[in-house]
Parts: sequence; structure tokens; C-alpha cells
Amino acid sequence: MNLTLKIWRQKNAQDKGQMVDYKISGIEPDMSFLEMLDVLNNQLVEKGDDAVAFDHDCREGICGMCSLFINGEAHGPDRGITTCQLHMRKFKDGDTIYIEPFRAKAFPVIKDLVVDRTSFDRIQHAGGFISVNTSGNTQDANNIPIPKHDADRAFDAATCIGCGACVATCKNSSAMLFVSAKVSQFALLPQGRIEATERVLNMVEQMDHEGFGNCTNTGACEVECPKGISLENIARMNREYLKASFK
Repeated sequence: MNLTLKIWRQKNAQDKGQMVDYKISGIEPDMSFLEMLDVLNNQLVEKGDDAVAFDHDCREGICGMCSLFINGEAHGPDRGITTCQLHMRKFKDGDTIYIEPFRAKAFPVIKDLVVDRTSFDRIQHAGGFISVNTSGNTQDANNIPIPKHDADRAFDAATCIGCGACVATCKNSSAMLFVSAKVSQFALLPQGRIEATERVLNMVEQMDHEGFGNCTNTGACEVECPKGISLENIARMNREYLKASFK
């Protein structure tokens, strides 16, 4: 496959940045998208040019670090996958591919395609945890009866990997889907009810402080979420927040 890549290059957060064109050939359809970028970087290094910086780790769709905006879509044209699971067979010979970092005020660019997503970490620190009584009378969590329907929904919410596709896709750069998934996975279980009030208030407050926008119920976040996190979690978080506000 012969391709034209238009890649966002930016030296640092202060640099203006720009799209730069690259021609690449010999790409196999069975290559992953990140393998294609590896081939490009090998060519750039051999010519003495600066390699394109992009984030990645597991390459198994687990960590979410490989987040890229490809042809105007978070993680590219496929659905239910992360960028590292995207294969070049989704593209055609001669295609022009636009590759950009996730764009959001709360995700400042570090270099090229790498963004700083520690705002998600700070939201987690604000309330994404439970306190456990370890006084010696601790009850085994497996001894607490939980309806299967609630357990399934909690596990579904917990599959969120915090990649930020919901933020990049939203026209307002809202983090509501991410935050609601983290709130829901505890709100649906008895272990999470003890700190439920403080949790939702603190996490929403931190989300607003980080500069994320408001949700407009467009639903694009759910469509492009690689783990299929449901908008139902946003409705649940809104209910939790309303109850907590009255308390």
C-alpha cells in the first residue's frame, strides 16, 4: 500500500504546530496502525529527521494510551477498538490519512501526537476509590449479596480504560462519560455507597475545575468509545449528583 500521511507535528506545548505531509510505501494490510507509524519513524530516523512522537504501551486495547484522532474519528474508522487494534486493511491503497492528537483544553499537547491526560488521574484521585474498614471485623466482599444485574452493570462501567475518546469526540470536550463510568462502578455496589455523596460531588467538581465542557446528549462519546460505555451511566451520575446536592 502507498499512502500519504498528514501528521500533526508540534515540538512542545508552546509551539504552534502544523500538519506535515509524509509519503510512505510498502505497507501491508495486516499491519496495525501503530506498526505503520513505526515503519514511518524508522524511515525518518534513517534520514536523520525527528521521529513522530506517539503514545502507546500494551498494544492490546487495554491501557488506552495509543489514543489518536484518525481522519476525524477517535481511534479511527473501526468501532469498539483502540488505535493499537486498528489494522491497515481498513484503508485503501493511495489513501490520504489525517493523524492528529486528541484535542481538548484539558488534554494539552506534550509533543506531536502525545497529550497530557493527567486531568483524568486527578478526577480519579478526587473520589474514584472506596475506604475499607480493616479493624479486624472486615467482611469478605464475596459474602455481600449483590443482584447479578447490578454486578453486570458495575462491571460494564468498570471496563472504561480512560483513553479519552469520549472527550476528543465531544464537541464540548466533555468528560461526562468517563466520570460517570467511574462513579457508576461504585454507585451500583454496596461497597461504594458509604462515600457515594462525597464521591460524586468531588469528582464532578474536579472535572469542572480541569476545564472539561458540558454534556449535550449528542451521544458521539458512546459511539466512539472503544469499550462501549453506555450513556446510561451519565443519567445515573446525574441522579447521584442530584441526591448528593440535596444532602
